[in-house]
Amino acid sequence: MDPLQEYLLSINRRQMLRGAAAGGLAFLGSTALQQILMADETRTQGSEQSHSQNRHGLPHFAPKAKRVIYLYQEGGPSQVDTWDHKPNLSDWFDKDLPETVRGTQRLTGMTSGQSRLPVAPSMFPFRRFENNEDGLWVNEQLARTAEHAKQLCVIHSMKTEQINHGPGITFMQTGHPLPGRPSMGAWLSYGLGTENKDLPSFVVMISQGRGQMQALFSHLWGTGFLPGENQGVQFRASRDPVLYLNNPKGMAREDRRRTLDLISKMNQQQAEQLGDSEIQARISQYEMAYRMQTSVPALTDFSGETAATLELYGPDVHKPGTYAYNCLMARRMAERGVRFIQLYHRGWDHHGSVPKDLPMQCQDVDQAQAGLLKDLQQRGLLEDTLVLWGGEFGRTVYCQGPLEREKYGRDHHPRCFSVWLAGGGIRGGIRYGRTDEFAYNIAENPVSVHDLHATILHCLGIDHERFTFKSQGLDFRLSGVEPSRVVREILA
Repeated sequence: MDPLQEYLLSINRRQMLRGAAAGGLAFLGSTALQQILMADETRTQGSEQSHSQNRHGLPHFAPKAKRVIYLYQEGGPSQVDTWDHKPNLSDWFDKDLPETVRGTQRLTGMTSGQSRLPVAPSMFPFRRFENNEDGLWVNEQLARTAEHAKQLCVIHSMKTEQINHGPGITFMQTGHPLPGRPSMGAWLSYGLGTENKDLPSFVVMISQGRGQMQALFSHLWGTGFLPGENQGVQFRASRDPVLYLNNPKGMAREDRRRTLDLISKMNQQQAEQLGDSEIQARISQYEMAYRMQTSVPALTDFSGETAATLELYGPDVHKPGTYAYNCLMARRMAERGVRFIQLYHRGWDHHGSVPKDLPMQCQDVDQAQAGLLKDLQQRGLLEDTLVLWGGEFGRTVYCQGPLEREKYGRDHHPRCFSVWLAGGGIRGGIRYGRTDEFAYNIAENPVSVHDLHATILHCLGIDHERFTFKSQGLDFRLSGVEPSRVVREILA
C-alpha cells in the first residue's frame, strides 16, 4: 500500500462521530452526537457561506486605509503620565481621591484593601506641542512622537469593562473578553486578504520592555472560528524569524517542492472526500511557507536601507526583537502589502515605581515609533496606512502602595484611558473626548472598544454591522452585538 492510500484510510473526527452515531459508542447518546455533528456541519457551512457573502464583497465602500499597524503597549500605559495632562493635580498630592469621583467603581484586589487612595500627580514635565489646532500636551518623555502632533488623533475617552490584563488584552484584540474569538488581524485577513501572495496577510512581532510584563498568548492573534489560514504569523527575534522556514540539512529546495506536492495531493483528495475548508487552509499555508523561504530573507535584509532611514528608528534598529527593529520591519511589511501588522511591546504594567519604569518604556518606544511615522509619511505610505497606539486600559490617579514625592505606582483603571491613531482615514492634529480633573472619569464623548473596532473597519472600507461570520447558527462580528458606532468625528 503506497503512502497516499494509507493516509486516505485514516479516520478523522467527523468520520468517527458519524460511525458512532450509526451504531457504536452508545454511552455517548445519539442526541449528543447529533448536536456535535450539527455544530460541526454548521461551522463548515458557515465558513463557506461567509467566504462568499463577505470576503468577495469587501470592501463595502472606498477605503481610506489599505492596512493597519497596531503598536500595542501591553500592560496599560498610565494616561496621567503620558497623554492626559492634569496640571491642577499638584494641589492634590497625597490627598485622598474624593468618594464622589470614584463612585461605585470596583477596585482590583491589589488596592481594594488599602486604607487610603492618595492622589499621585505625575512627576513628569509636560510640554505643549502647537502643531495642531488647540495644542497637544504630552509628557516630555514622548517628545519625539509628539513632534508628529499634526498627524495624531489622541482619544482621551477610551473605556473598557475589563479590569484585569488577560480579559482586557483579549477584549481589545478580539472584541470579547474570553479566548476563542477571532482577532482583529484575523478578521481583516479573512475579509480583505493580502496584497502580497509571498507574505502572510497578518504578522505579529513582540518586543520586551523593561518593566513588569504580562504573558502573551497565541489566541491574541488566533482565528477562532475563521479559517486557519488567517492566523497571525509570529516573527521571532532570532536568526530564523519563522520556525522551520529553512530546509532541514541535506534537503534541497527541489526535494522540498516534491514533498509539498505529495502532501498537497494527499490533502486535496481528503478535501474532496470531506468538504472540509480547513484542509484547503492547510494546503494554502504549506504553499505560503514555501514562498516565504525566499520572501522573508529579503524582508529582513536591511542592507538596502539608507543610513538616514536607520537613524530615524534609533540605535536599537539593528537588534532583532527590539521595538525599533520591529518598527522598521513594520514599515517594510507595509510597503510589501501585509494587511495587518501587530507589534506588542511589553512592560507597561507599572504597579510599583512609575518614575523609574515609565521613562525606560518611553525610551524604548519614543524614537522608534516617531521614526516609523516619519518614514511612512516620507514614502507616501501614511496616507493609506492606519497606525494605532495603546494598551488594554489605563492607570489610576491614586497611588498603589506607599506614596512618596518621586516614588509611586498605579493600579489598573478601565474607566478611561488614552490611545492615538494616525494615517489612513483619520483626522490629524486633534484630541477627542475629555476626562475629569482627576483623569478618572470620562467627561465627554466616551469611546468603547467596539466603537474603536467599528471605526478601524470603517477606515478600511468595511461596514462593521455587515461584516459577519456565521458559526453555530450565530452571526458574529468583531464589533459585537451590543450597540457600537463609528466615531465619525475623528475621520478625515
